[in-house]
Amino acid sequence: MGVLNVTPDSFSDGGRFDDVDRAVAAGLRMVEDGADILDVGGESTRPGADPLPEDEELRRVLPVVERLARQTDAPISIDTYKANVAREAIARGAVMVNDVSGLLYEPALGRVAAAAGTPLILMHTRGRSRGMYELARYGDVMGEVAAELSQAIDRAAASGVARDAIVVDPGFGFAKRAEHSFEVLARLDELAALDRPILSGPSRKSFLKQAIGDREPRDREWGTAAAVAASVLFGAHIVRVHNVRDMVDVVSVADRLRAAAP
Repeated sequence: MGVLNVTPDSFSDGGRFDDVDRAVAAGLRMVEDGADILDVGGESTRPGADPLPEDEELRRVLPVVERLARQTDAPISIDTYKANVAREAIARGAVMVNDVSGLLYEPALGRVAAAAGTPLILMHTRGRSRGMYELARYGDVMGEVAAELSQAIDRAAASGVARDAIVVDPGFGFAKRAEHSFEVLARLDELAALDRPILSGPSRKSFLKQAIGDREPRDREWGTAAAVAASVLFGAHIVRVHNVRDMVDVVSVADRLRAAAP
């Protein structure tokens, strides 16, 4: 899954693709580089970010979704927690919804996905962007993440989303300190108990700095490569990355290793 942030303030590539033409060109390039899915987002949800008004999010993402849907057969995912943004993006060609809140922020989003019959990615988090680190308190981090993702699955099912349309994401960096994210990655295979496909999104995340030092997001590619390889080996079905071209090779090798394992 290629990350296409149509934002001026995302932690990694904010401002690079906030022009429609540039964003569409970048998305098409990701497909050429090997992306199976394009994830289009208009609101930065990095820790500390302010909420974005719905009309501005719509202005940012809808032209990009519409043009990409016309120009590529790759599935388009809309990265939003807002029900109306998802509804309008689906009307313009998005076929998947990626909700960083796990239906905590706008439960109506589940009904939108159910009505459209689109897959729904449920990510684990606690609280909103500004206060999520205050809630990063765990006894058994992976046990609690898995339990809260199970609750998110129940919320989606209650909204009418088919269980086989749900993907789970442990949410590296969201309401998790670096040590929590590393432990969740090391125990990723435990999410198999939820019996749903697993999405892993460690790309350029700040938790990598604990291992590689304080570097800018685009200088974390080698750390990202290690985390992506580990994700595949520990059971991820989808990896969400910024640098598709290089990570395709990482995934290909890790996938062969996983297939060769006893």
